[in-house]
Amino acid sequence: MALPAEKERYTFADCLTWGEDERIEIIDGEAVMMAPPTTAHQLISGEIFRQLANYLEGKKCHAIPAPFAVRLFEKDGDSPEDVDTMVEPDISIVCDSSKLDKYGCKGAPDMVVEILSPSTQRHDRLVKLGLYQRAGVREYWIVNPEDQTVQVMLLDDGGVLQLQEVYDRKGVAKVNVLDGCFIELSKVFSE
Repeated sequence: MALPAEKERYTFADCLTWGEDERIEIIDGEAVMMAPPTTAHQLISGEIFRQLANYLEGKKCHAIPAPFAVRLFEKDGDSPEDVDTMVEPDISIVCDSSKLDKYGCKGAPDMVVEILSPSTQRHDRLVKLGLYQRAGVREYWIVNPEDQTVQVMLLDDGGVLQLQEVYDRKGVAKVNVLDGCFIELSKVFSE
């Protein structure tokens, strides 16, 4: 799939002109095409989202599945032309409702979940990890469907996302940014 228009630098203003079925992130002005997710990816994402959304019912935080535009570094007063980084995490937890607008999330979500696929492993483990760390995402989960594990990283006092825990399919993963929330991984990796 070709980009809607070839440019040297893309911004969120460009994203607003693309069709809703386009799966493109922009990172530092560069457009990154995303392959359609697999069935396994969607089942895992759906189950994690279901458990999070059930826990959050009636609470102030929101669980939001992809596609959902997260403009990690957007500040008040920025126009769409000023924003050159927009990602679409598989699941975002946002507890500050003032960050939500009609386009998605302005600033860092409290928690982000990314589910690996063969085409996104390097992107999720390196590029997005760096972006989420720089933006101040407090908790980052990398879910690996192949080995049925969840890596939980937490932002330390120095602003570095540090590996906190690795859970396997038999584990119950603690959601650190949500008091008393746990995800049953036997339901996530049911096959």
